[in-house]
Amino acid sequence: MSQAQFEAQFETQSNAYIIEIHDRAAGIITRDARGFRFFSSERLFDSLEGRQFRSAREAERAARAVFSERSRRANSQLFAN
Repeated sequence: MSQAQFEAQFETQSNAYIIEIHDRAAGIITRDARGFRFFSSERLFDSLEGRQFRSAREAERAARAVFSERSRRANSQLFAN
């Protein structure tokens, strides 16, 4: 699905969207006048709390990046021992 299709679908459905990363609820984004605001639903994603995004897709990418960084750190610590 293209970003335009994703955002068009979002616009017709609601003003809030749950972002899930690997079956984990990362947070909720809500639409406001400036774009989309992120509200963390899990401690791992607290660094994104209150952050403003231009699009729902941008918020999802940021949550994926946080998750990937955390996974990378966990793997490097696992193999360091």
